[in-house]
Amino acid sequence: MRPPLTRDLHDLLERGRDRQLRLAVTGLSRSGKTAFLTSLVNQLRHAGLEARLDLLPASREGRLLGARRVQQQDLGVPRFPYDQAMAALDDQPPRWPDPTRGISELRLAIRYRPTRSGLLGGETRQLTLDLFDYPGEWLLDLPLLDHDYLSWSQTQRHDGGSERAALFADWQAMVKDLDPAEEVDEARLAEIAERYATGLRAAREAGFADLQPGRFLLPGELEGAPVLQFFPLPGIAEADRDALAALPAESLYATLARRFRHYQQHIVRPFYREHFRRFDRQIVLVDVLGALNAGPERFEDLSRALSRLMQSFQYGKRSLLTRLFAPRIDRLAIAATKADHVTPEQHGRLVALLEALLADPLKDLRFADVPVRALSLAAIRATESREVNQQGRRSPALRGTTLAGESLLLFPGEVPDRLPRADFWSRQGFAFTAFRPLPRDTGAPLPHIRMDAALDWLIGDKLS
Repeated sequence: MRPPLTRDLHDLLERGRDRQLRLAVTGLSRSGKTAFLTSLVNQLRHAGLEARLDLLPASREGRLLGARRVQQQDLGVPRFPYDQAMAALDDQPPRWPDPTRGISELRLAIRYRPTRSGLLGGETRQLTLDLFDYPGEWLLDLPLLDHDYLSWSQTQRHDGGSERAALFADWQAMVKDLDPAEEVDEARLAEIAERYATGLRAAREAGFADLQPGRFLLPGELEGAPVLQFFPLPGIAEADRDALAALPAESLYATLARRFRHYQQHIVRPFYREHFRRFDRQIVLVDVLGALNAGPERFEDLSRALSRLMQSFQYGKRSLLTRLFAPRIDRLAIAATKADHVTPEQHGRLVALLEALLADPLKDLRFADVPVRALSLAAIRATESREVNQQGRRSPALRGTTLAGESLLLFPGEVPDRLPRADFWSRQGFAFTAFRPLPRDTGAPLPHIRMDAALDWLIGDKLS
């Protein structure tokens, strides 16, 4: 094993030779990050053998020799639990892997032959691929860096008659009469903060996505710490800024603002600085179907959350110097996951809906000349495509087994190819069934839809 300094120098040289790539797999909670990472590793491990990767030229041409897991650079970060995920998929019956609950990484060494070497021997090369996985809940905190406590409080709207507001009714009742100037009561403050966190957790379970602070949902070692005991104050306005800033340190407002600032500086900013600024490539996974299934309010909520999240990353082309010392994401994929939960002729409509959902961020990326591709995929297939004959007319359908073990043959419905209008929800809506993973032969690669297209876009140019 190389000493740390030697290892860092080796990585620097490999980046200079364009033989090391850092790929961030990002997405909000339940978007399918664990399934995607498990499938990515599995497909590359089977490359050159029985993996079906026809849309990846290096594999189609027989130049991709395979991949193996090697020791990651940062020994202080847990390794992505690939073996545990595969064990879940190999269970009888198969089950979905548990979602990751913290940061994890995995390093792959990918061996391939460059285009000019041919297929019968000659030169081989190695690409080091570093994979990064983060809880979707923590990603929600990145937009906080653009706010101070006052402006953040103004963005957090939990009143009104919406479904989301109803989940915060108990918290709303506790804060409506609070005076920002009153002397803080630490026990009362902790109680109100816990009630706010309870509202956030209930909103997540109900399918909402735009939830801050994210660490309230998955606190880890910060459970019970004062840094997680704050909440927005309703009713404060920009016009009150000077008066609020003049309040004494022991006031409620000053205490909440101080904790928010500590959360920013000691939780969110180091997380961004140590991890997100180092990426070369990124894929953003989006559960569009889940948002459709949950209804109009949650669908709009997902759109807001994704737009804010996309603004938090550094995108742009790089020179050799910026690649070595100030990495920026220079290629991006945006993927609608769980494409196997709709019939194949709906996949194009699913991509169109994804592009409509992210219209403003995509416009900004294209204006900045950042290569970006939208696609639909199923990292691990849970259904098989079928046709049914109804009165002499053949119609597409899906066959799968529900999480409860019931075998179904169904047509889940049509996906709108644009942002749904109000009458869509009252006229049609959308409903899809959750299925368990397809069974497979022992040792066989995981069945997928368009994982090879995603791999080609994200790393294919490095395997030429």
